[in-house]
Amino acid sequence: MSGAPMHVRFRAALEAGGTRAGDRWVVAVSGGLDSVALLHLLRFSARAEADLVVAHFDHAMRPSSSEDAFWVAGLCDAWGVPVRWARADVAPTSEAEAREARYAFLEDVRREAGARLLLTAHHADDQAETVLFRALRGTGQPGLAGIPARREPIFRPLLSFWRDELEAYALGARLSWREDPSNRSLGYARNALRHRVLPEIERLVAPGARRALVRLADLARSDEAGWESVLPTLLSPLGLQEIQGWLSVDRHQLAVLHPAVRARVLRWLAAKVDRPLDEAATRLAVEFVVAAESGLALDLGGGVTLRRELDRITLGVRVEAPADRPLHILDPGPGSGSALLAGRAVPVSWGGPDAAAGLTAATFDPDALRFPLCVRAREPGDRIRLAGGTKKVKKLLLERRIPSAGRDGVPLVVDAEGDVLWIPGLARAAHPSGVGGVLSIGIG
Repeated sequence: MSGAPMHVRFRAALEAGGTRAGDRWVVAVSGGLDSVALLHLLRFSARAEADLVVAHFDHAMRPSSSEDAFWVAGLCDAWGVPVRWARADVAPTSEAEAREARYAFLEDVRREAGARLLLTAHHADDQAETVLFRALRGTGQPGLAGIPARREPIFRPLLSFWRDELEAYALGARLSWREDPSNRSLGYARNALRHRVLPEIERLVAPGARRALVRLADLARSDEAGWESVLPTLLSPLGLQEIQGWLSVDRHQLAVLHPAVRARVLRWLAAKVDRPLDEAATRLAVEFVVAAESGLALDLGGGVTLRRELDRITLGVRVEAPADRPLHILDPGPGSGSALLAGRAVPVSWGGPDAAAGLTAATFDPDALRFPLCVRAREPGDRIRLAGGTKKVKKLLLERRIPSAGRDGVPLVVDAEGDVLWIPGLARAAHPSGVGGVLSIGIG
C-alpha cells in the first residue's frame, strides 16, 4: 500500500490500530506541522468516524508560547473541533520534565472527556531518532523496540509515515502551522540528533540510516513479542506462587536457565509488582539467584527486595504497614469482624451457621477452649502442638515456603493462654481437636 494516497494509508493505520466508529478521541495538537496534519487527516481526509477533542498544553518555556495556544484555539474553532488547553504554572527545566507535565495534562483531558484513546502525531522520523538515542545510551532490546504504535490509551497512527510525507500532504492541503524556534536549538539532545547527528550519519556513513533504524525497531519489537509468547512456557516449571503480594519461584529451575533468559524472567517478575528493573539491578539479580545462600536478601532499588529462602527465590516490594490490630473472640456466641495484619484486613466469622461461608474454616469444641480467643500475627516463641510434638511457628512457615515478607500477615488463632490452636490453611493443633464440635470459625 506504499503507493496509495496518504489518506487511504492513514485510514488503514487507524483500522490496524483497532479504532472503532463512534469512539471519542483526544488529539494532542501543539500547532506544529505534524499535529496539524494529524488533525486535518482525522477531521477531513480520512473522515474518521469519531468524536474528536483537541488538547493543547503550553509549557511556558518561551515568551511566544501563549500565542500558539490562541492559534490552536482559532484553528479548532474554524474546523469545528472542541479544544481544551492549559498552561504550566512553572516552566519545565528539561525535556523529560516537559514531557511528564504534558502527558499528565493529556491524560486528565482524556479522562474528563470520557475518551477511549489519546492520539499523538509521532512519526517515523521520531521513531528513528528514539532508537538511535536509546542505542547511544546503551539500551537493551526492549528499548530498541522504540515507540509503540499502540499502548493503552495512547495511539500513534502516523508512526509509519515520514515527516517529508506529512509536509507534502500539508502543503498540498494548503495548511498552515506554527514553527517552534526551540526545535532548532542544538542544546536539546533530540534536536542535535535530528539536525546534526543523523544527517551526518546519512551523509558520511549510511545513506539509509533512518529507515534502517526503523527496521531495527520493527525487528526488536517482533523479538519482544516472541519473548512474551514463550514466557508462560518458561514460567511453568518454576512453580510460580504469589503470597500477599510477594512472588516466589523455584530457585534451582531459575538458576539452570541461561543468564539472558533468567534476566527476562526476573524482569517479568519485577514488572508484575510494578517495579521495572534497570540494567544494573537485573545483572545483580541474575547473579544473586545462583550465588546467594538461603536467608540472604538483595535490595534492587525502588523498594524491591530479592531473597533466597531455602529452595525458593522471592521478589516483592517492601511496604510500611500500619500497626496490627488483632481480633478477640470473647465467647462462643456468633459474631464477625476483621483483624488487621501486616496492613491487610483479615475477615473473621464465628459461631453462626454461616460462619464458614466463603472462608477457610475449622470447627472446635467450645467446652475445650480457653476464651477469649485471639486472631493475630505470629510472635517470637510461638509454637504449635502437632501430632508428632510441638514445632516453632516460624519453622513451620519456612517449611511451607511462606516468603519471609509475607509471614507477618499469616493469621494465627490462639487461646487465652497463648497456645496456637490453628493456622488457617497450614496447620491445626492436635489438642483440642473439637471433632464434632459446634463452634465454627472462618478466616479469610
